Amino acid sequence: MNKLLFLFIFVFSFSFGQQIDAKKEVNKVMDAWHKAAAEADFDAYFNLMTTDGVFIGTDATENWQNDAFKEFSKPYFDKGKAWSFSALERNVYVNSTEDFAWFDELLDTQMKICRGSGVLKKINGEWKIAHYVLSIAVPNDKVDALIALKKESDSLLTKKLKAH
Repeated sequence: MNKLLFLFIFVFSFSFGQQIDAKKEVNKVMDAWHKAAAEADFDAYFNLMTTDGVFIGTDATENWQNDAFKEFSKPYFDKGKAWSFSALERNVYVNSTEDFAWFDELLDTQMKICRGSGVLKKINGEWKIAHYVLSIAVPNDKVDALIALKKESDSLLTKKLKAH
């Protein structure tokens, strides 16, 4: 019985340790991705994404598929100044087979505090960002003012989207 208990504890500890390692790897990828943008390193930035990666920006019209996002971003990177995000906190979750991870993070940005969330896939032993969503964090007591600020533009976009 003691051997069975020992084996169970060993296996549990081993798999828990692997989960911690996978989370560390995901954190390193996300930190490197943000650093590549801050340093305007186009190749490093996009090499950390899947070829079919998606970036959802803060504007309601920003649903960038990888090639379109590269095209949009290239002039910013070429000027030597893309964007600078640094994680204030991040929560990482990994599936049991450790080939899929998801996360949420609070970011310090030029837009003040934002929230990022996304999905990474392990491809050929490397974690790659497959989907990223950036949103501006709005304190609850400021939502009414924000709604008033964007009411007109949201109404026009809503009308346009409903027409399709």
